[in-house]
Formats: sequence, structure tokens, C-alpha cells
Amino acid sequence: MLTYLQFVPLFTAFFVALILLVVMTPLAHQFGLVDQPSARKRHAGIIPLTGGVAIFMAVLVASVATDVWMKNNPLFFTASAFIVLLGMLDDRFDLSAKGRLMCQFGVAAIMAWSAQNYITSLGNILGTGEILLGLSGYFFTIICVVGIINAFNMIDGIDGLAGGMSLVILLTVSGFLIFTGHGASIMEPLTIVAAIVPFLAFNLSWKGFRGNKIFMGDAGSMFVGLTIVWLLVDHTQGEKAAFRPITAVWLVGLPLMDMAAIMYRRARKGQSMLKPDRQHLHNIFMRAGLSSRKSLVAILMLGACYCLIGILGEVYQVPEAIMFWCFIGLLVVYSLVIQHIWSVLRFVKRVTA
Repeated sequence: MLTYLQFVPLFTAFFVALILLVVMTPLAHQFGLVDQPSARKRHAGIIPLTGGVAIFMAVLVASVATDVWMKNNPLFFTASAFIVLLGMLDDRFDLSAKGRLMCQFGVAAIMAWSAQNYITSLGNILGTGEILLGLSGYFFTIICVVGIINAFNMIDGIDGLAGGMSLVILLTVSGFLIFTGHGASIMEPLTIVAAIVPFLAFNLSWKGFRGNKIFMGDAGSMFVGLTIVWLLVDHTQGEKAAFRPITAVWLVGLPLMDMAAIMYRRARKGQSMLKPDRQHLHNIFMRAGLSSRKSLVAILMLGACYCLIGILGEVYQVPEAIMFWCFIGLLVVYSLVIQHIWSVLRFVKRVTA
């Protein structure tokens, strides 16, 4: 159970984020950290892109002030500072995809090599025994980190999506930590949650926060992506792991599948896999007739279903091989449906008419 003192970092993160979100708005316009409408970005007005910076700073202040995270993982904030700076530069100057990717690999190396937070085991995902990676785990981890950072960067396309998806995953991780006897680590994901909530209030224009819309920006989406993969690797490896590696894959399953399907479609068309477009899951929902808010709810519910599968698989100790091949099968189905989504929707309309 949480004690009164354990709520201090949560309150600190919440109120620091709230203050910074207000204070940084005029600075965003002054330094050009704003998002302007375009053919691909159809929001109204010029919106500050300081949400991610505020979230990062709030987590940093709360952690240093209360010694929740900083004591054990100073390299987490080193890597996070670099990824936030990269995101800010990308938000301001629209960096090239290749340059951004190289910097992400550098950040991933800090996590794997410097912090020694890397994947040593994949578990028994093939049913032939535990797969130990040895030194190759460093390189595999770097690829996974870059992949998840970009998955969250790509999914950040409508109000509340990246932040909401992060909350779903982080709260699921918190639940695992509590029920598997790792409650001492629960402040790590919950501090991030506390910093994200005030951002969502502004981003989604909750009552009392209307008229001050703020976007997370690349700095925010990449920061939450890095945070989530850092926690997942940290709590799935070693003898005292809170849950299995394949469970972690299911928790981030929807962002990963959306990224994989989009990159596959672009590759088939001979396009750059890193080129932005309007063919993501949220774009499809909206082109199908759903509003931005209904699309958000639908995607978050879908993401929660992925997490639920991971939870049930962990609770009932479903063999890892079954969990793995079910994920691969769903990935194939998801990719096929996305490739032929409009044909699928026309078929559904004919059947339900």
C-alpha cells in the first residue's frame, strides 16, 4: 500500500508539469516551438509544442527532489535529456529522418551499454527452452529501443493518443509491479503518469483547461517511448523480473503493429519507410467517419485489449510460445487488414446493411 509520503513525488510531478505547461506557452512562440497547420496537420491555429519538455522536466524535478528514481538511474535522465533535446530540435527545424535515427541509436546505446539495461533473455518464446542473447543482447536492445521510440512518435497523430496510450501501458506496468511483489518500484511508472495527466488536460481541453491547447511534440512522444521501453526491459530481465518479455511485447503491441504495418506498406510502394503520411490507424478511423475524440477512445480501448491479453497471459501463465505465435499471427492479420482496409470496410457495410 502507498503511504502518505509516497504520494509526494506524484504531487510534485503533477504540479511542476502543470506550472511548466502554463509558463512555457509564451516561450514556445518566442523560440518557434510551435506547430502550424498544413496539408498533413489539420489542426486549427498555431499550437505550442512544449508538452513533452514540461513532462520531462516535471519527472526530473520530482525524482531529484524526492530521490525516487535519480538515485538508481541517473543515466535514465541522461538518455532522456538527449532524446528530449533531439525532439525539440526536430520540432523546431524538422531534422532529416536519417539524422534523427542516428541520434536515437546513440540514446539507445546509453541505455544498453552505459546503463547496462539490456535484454539478456527472450524467454521460452519458441517452446525449445529459454533463449539467451549474450553479447548480442546489447545490439538487439538498441534496435528494440529505437523501434519503440519511433512507434510512439508515429502514433502521436491526434489529441491525447500518445499520452493516453502511455497511461494505459504505464498503469498496466504499475499493476504488475504491485501484484508481483515489486511495489518498491511503482513510483517509477506512476511519476510519469502524474506528469502526463496535466498535459492531457490541456491537450484534450478538459473543463477548466480550454483555450490553452498544447501538443506533446516529438520531444514528448519520443520521451514517453524511451521511458516505456526502459521500464519494460528493466522489469522483464533477471531473476527478479516482474513479468515475462513476451508480456511486455503485448503491452506495446498496438503501437508496434501500427508502425510495422505502415512501414511495410511504404516499402511495398517504394517509398521511404520513415516518410510521414496520413495512413496511420487514427487517420483510418477518422476517414471512416469517426470524430477525433471517438477515434481516440476506440484506439485506446484497442490498446487496452492488447494489454489485457498480456495480463491474462501472465496471470494464467500461458506458455510463452503460444503468446509469441499469437502475436505474430495477429501482426500478419493486422497488416493485411490495414493494407486492404477500404475493401474490408465496404464488405462490412454490405454485410451489415
